[in-house]
Amino acid sequence: MTTLQSSELFAATRDGLHRIAEHVTAAAQYADTGEISLRSVAGGFQTTHPLRGSRRLSVVNTQLVVSDDGGVRAIPLTTVAAAAQFVGAEPGMPASVYPAATPLEPDASLHVDGRSARLLADWYKLADAALRRFASEIRAAPQEPILWPEHFDIGITVASVNYGASPGDDHLAEPYLYVGPHAGPPVRDEFWNVPFGAARTFDEIASLDEAVAFFRAGHERRG
Repeated sequence: MTTLQSSELFAATRDGLHRIAEHVTAAAQYADTGEISLRSVAGGFQTTHPLRGSRRLSVVNTQLVVSDDGGVRAIPLTTVAAAAQFVGAEPGMPASVYPAATPLEPDASLHVDGRSARLLADWYKLADAALRRFASEIRAAPQEPILWPEHFDIGITVASVNYGASPGDDHLAEPYLYVGPHAGPPVRDEFWNVPFGAARTFDEIASLDEAVAFFRAGHERRG
């Protein structure tokens, strides 16, 4: 994986994309379908269910993309308000769905850096591929990795254990892979190194094989 060029720039980009994920793409999908799940796609993330008019909403690098029967159109990510207007939706994830993780500030400027956005998209892509291979290896029931808008992480659940990738949060500032047993880590040791389970940071995972190996180790050690 490429190293982070600037932690401040990456954090600002992550925050801007998270706000779009929660308050525009997932919120618009929920309004039309009752579903909030997103998925990783090349260059970013996308809604998982068609909206009214066969629309798909995607974030690709620094742009919001709408595709439907009439074609494809895109705008730069500037504010939540502009993005919501572009897709024809009210901005904001309803509080009745879940307490939003990011503030709803429709007119606040979003600072989305292209290189940081690509790095985050590549992280999700790596995690998506690793989760799919891992699930196949352990013969888990088929399931699509979900990018959840509330935590902005991508993951699957197998036998009461969460496996996935975070873009960074209050636990660890940089992106990390995680294994999180619902009952908590069976022990605290070199592998189970965080309160919720096990984590390996962005700079500790150099390849798809290493990501799969981490998930596999968690599965074998889960207790």
